[in-house]
Amino acid sequence: MVDFVLVSLLVVPLFVGLLQLGLYLYVRNTIAAAASEGAHYAAVIDRDASDGEFRTRSLIGGVVQDELIDDIRAEAIDLNGQPAVRVVVNAHMPPLGLWGPGLAFTVRGHAIKETGQ
Repeated sequence: MVDFVLVSLLVVPLFVGLLQLGLYLYVRNTIAAAASEGAHYAAVIDRDASDGEFRTRSLIGGVVQDELIDDIRAEAIDLNGQPAVRVVVNAHMPPLGLWGPGLAFTVRGHAIKETGQ
């Protein structure tokens, strides 16, 4: 009986930590993919940065809770002399599911703007 308690003290926090790491990576990768897709969407010839921001919001909204997203910005930039679009998403992830202080992170998506020339 004592063996079970002592082993559980080690195994349960390890399992919860791995579960949290998997959840964090899933949320971060999903948001990064949405930011990249939003930048590519805004880079099409007849669209602007606000279209990319809307596209990113719609992609994230279908998968991740809106409370986790702090800010989404899309802007036209100059990338090595080429017109480009950058989508920046600031978000946070609460540790241990829903308890504790949040872990903030930022992801970016870039795409070269189509010029039609």
